[in-house]
Amino acid sequence: MNSLFTTLDWAVFAVYFAVIAYTGWHFSRVKITSTKDYFLGGNAMPMWVVAVSVLATSQSAATFLGGPESSYRGNLTYLATNIGAILGALFVAWVLIPRFYQNKVSTVYELLKVRFGEKTKQRAGFMYLVGRVFASGSRLYMAAIAVSMILFTNIEPSSVISSVVILVVVGLAYTYMGGIRSVIWSDLIQLVVYVGAAVAVIIYLLGQIPADMGQIVHALQNPGNEQVSKLTLFDFSLDFSPAGTFSFWACITGFVLLNIGAFGLDQDMTQRVLTCKDAKQGSRAMINSIIFSIPVVLIFMTIGLLLYIFYQRPELMGVKGQEVVQSFNGENVTIFMYYVLNEMPAGLRGLVTVGVVAAALSTLNSSLNSMSSVAIQDIYKPWKEARHGEQEDFHYVKAGRFGMAAAAIALGAWVFSASTGSNIQICHYYLLH
Repeated sequence: MNSLFTTLDWAVFAVYFAVIAYTGWHFSRVKITSTKDYFLGGNAMPMWVVAVSVLATSQSAATFLGGPESSYRGNLTYLATNIGAILGALFVAWVLIPRFYQNKVSTVYELLKVRFGEKTKQRAGFMYLVGRVFASGSRLYMAAIAVSMILFTNIEPSSVISSVVILVVVGLAYTYMGGIRSVIWSDLIQLVVYVGAAVAVIIYLLGQIPADMGQIVHALQNPGNEQVSKLTLFDFSLDFSPAGTFSFWACITGFVLLNIGAFGLDQDMTQRVLTCKDAKQGSRAMINSIIFSIPVVLIFMTIGLLLYIFYQRPELMGVKGQEVVQSFNGENVTIFMYYVLNEMPAGLRGLVTVGVVAAALSTLNSSLNSMSSVAIQDIYKPWKEARHGEQEDFHYVKAGRFGMAAAAIALGAWVFSASTGSNIQICHYYLLH
């Protein structure tokens, strides 16, 4: 197998997987006796780790690779979208989370049953499952392509599928038995890993750039070619064309609605805040997750700004200008992936790859458990009890584990179909463009 990895890179990979294996083993020892334990962590999860889990779930390999691309090509206006995220999270924290706890739901769609009946809940749950296969499958596909580029030095279908198998098997292995408790605590590990990898890249880039910080900041403030400062945070223009910028007006309108939907109506996110001991703790976890996300996103965007200096400002690098062709085997790639493939030294390359895997696994595991909870609680349990009467709760725990495996197979099958039978490059939005 051809690979960009050296022995040092593989050593980094081995340490990471050893930590993940220990995490899975540790939480598999925790006795699970009910669906409340498996899907809600017994309502005993600490607020701060739930906040970290929500943050990790909201990000993915797309953030890891796409965040630097946004600041490399543009500026920091993407950070302003956190205004909409904060407003949306406040609405969810004040209005929806108390209702979820009041009605003692384990999925967000159970609240629909209270107002509209059983069929509405089941149909909403079914639509969530369909949408989640496409959404999470796309993120899995993006991560698999990145891993395939580095591990196999190609993006042939067989290599991408092998990368998918690696991600799915690893993700399923350490959360299958422990349920949401395993997912949330492992999210903490994954966040530390991929943020640590990003910080290491920033330190390495600063070491490669001979200019001092004052020169770097001046160059970012004056990019030339009549471009606005790359440190611009707010865009108050009334240009509503899809130009790739994030205007202030979009941040306080569309992004508010988007985040209400993401944090309050998507089981993937909301399930985490339902694992706290009460609504107050759940609401605090939701709001804190947004606050935590601001410096994390800034870290990834800082990478993009430094890559702009590295590739686009040769006068600061002390070298002649060179054309950067962001491609790999004929496919466009993000500037960060280009840097990983062409400039990154041994050891750090392994750490960055581990970061991509960690970001992908955090999102993947959240999807598997949330899909299982909806499939069991909203669809299978009502069907089973309508035909066979009330069952022991542990029956649904076993069904939930089966549901996680089924969700993993569904995501893998979708990626297999996308990588072998379609010419649509679904990963272009974040990973490639």
